Amino acid sequence: MLGIIITGLVYETILAPLVHPEGWALAATIGFHYISPWATLIGWLIFGPRPRMSWGAAAAAFIWPIAWLVYTFVHGAVTSWYPYPFLDVTLIGFADSVRNCLVVLLIAMVIAAILTLLDKRLPSLVR
Repeated sequence: MLGIIITGLVYETILAPLVHPEGWALAATIGFHYISPWATLIGWLIFGPRPRMSWGAAAAAFIWPIAWLVYTFVHGAVTSWYPYPFLDVTLIGFADSVRNCLVVLLIAMVIAAILTLLDKRLPSLVR
């Protein structure tokens, strides 16, 4: 859930102004970057199931994004290709790329904490 929420936020705040999809690409973008994040969050808030999250699970949720960032920077150093402009070392430099990653990770940590607290406090509608 954290991954799809971050996907929606990063797309809306950073990437959407840079791309102008049309046709099926627009339909996919709307589904993947707008509908899916909100539907996932709303579905979880309404249906749960809860409680399922622990602080350990919230911390473990950061393993794959951090591993992906390490891979992305290593791959980019070898190929000079980065998947997003806010990570592109050749475009903005290593320090700014790392800063951007840290900002996204910090926001993700806040969201993970909020989701974990909500998971412990919200009632479950599903038994």
